[in-house]
Amino acid sequence: MSASPTPAPPGTAATAPAASPAGRPTLPDLASTDVVDLTAAVCDIASVSGEETALADAIETALRDRPHLEVLRDGDAVVARTRLGRDRRVVVAGHIDTVPVKENLPTGRRRGDDGEEELWGRGTTDMKGGVAVALHLAATVTEPLWDVTWVFYDHEEVEADLNGLGRLVRTRPDCVSGDLAVLGEPTAGGIEGGCNGTLRAEVRTHGRTAHSARAWRGVNAVHAAGEVLARLNRYTPAEVPVDGLVYREGLSAVGIRGGIATNMIPDECVVTVNYRFAPSRTPAEAEAHVREVFDGFDVEVTDLARGARPGLDDPLVAGFVAAVTAVTGGAPGPKYGWTDVARFAELGVPAVNFGPGDPMLAHADDERCPVGQIRTCARALGSWLAGATDGGTMGT
Repeated sequence: MSASPTPAPPGTAATAPAASPAGRPTLPDLASTDVVDLTAAVCDIASVSGEETALADAIETALRDRPHLEVLRDGDAVVARTRLGRDRRVVVAGHIDTVPVKENLPTGRRRGDDGEEELWGRGTTDMKGGVAVALHLAATVTEPLWDVTWVFYDHEEVEADLNGLGRLVRTRPDCVSGDLAVLGEPTAGGIEGGCNGTLRAEVRTHGRTAHSARAWRGVNAVHAAGEVLARLNRYTPAEVPVDGLVYREGLSAVGIRGGIATNMIPDECVVTVNYRFAPSRTPAEAEAHVREVFDGFDVEVTDLARGARPGLDDPLVAGFVAAVTAVTGGAPGPKYGWTDVARFAELGVPAVNFGPGDPMLAHADDERCPVGQIRTCARALGSWLAGATDGGTMGT
């Protein structure tokens, strides 16, 4: 069990980020700084969604010091890439924004009840631990086995149409094209392949208003929604094998609204449902399935995003899995939630999630990440990129 979220002991909080002569925050040297200290420095430049400019500036400045990298800027997204003439290209991506801070900056270190040192603070898990790993490796792996594109993007924690990676896919696809993508989302240091798709829909029931004292003159739409909920209670989610991983689906009510006044029979009720579907299903198949489940009801799809196959049968992906698991142990599993790997899947690029931090702690007031996971992820990803393990040479 981890330590309770009490204030860090004196002397454990990270110092404020360094500032340039112009007063803008800067990052320490990416190559020589310990990757855990670099994580703290990245976290301590606050970058709540929509306020990423200061961190993007610091990242751009730090990367432009590296002669082996070409650095590009698109809004508050920063792209750095090698031009070594390799026959394959890997994309390593991570978002630099966070949800709002809740008295959990600056970062600090403590020991959990199990004695493992943890880095506490907003972004340590979601996902500046993964960003710091990428920054450190971008600076230190100067002769990777493949060409590498490093993508640090904005606006992931808000509406999908603002997403910086989505913007690059639309306007600068050259910045995100490759043969394999690794997204540094928190996976507790394991590999999670692909991701489920997600669909949200509103299931409406209709009735007829009346005074509640004369309810028999109306038709109660809220009562009619009972059948929608009954179908959900009877529903058995599928477990779908895809490329060697088993994805668990889910169909759940996530909201309900109805009613006009406390003395009126409501003429409409809306049950919002969320369907998490295996990446082998197309969006059209997912929509057809939801409409079949709620046949006879008025169904309106309000949000729909394709999943991503893990592509574990791809030789380059297999090489990544072999190299990383040689360092971390374990075996790859499925990503049940939706992540930006789906954007790579739309481009035909196999993609996996791999980063430090327990995803269950993302967005929590006591957000924290074991420092051992940060170092292990950096060692595993760096070894694979440099071809320093047997698994690292697979797929070449």
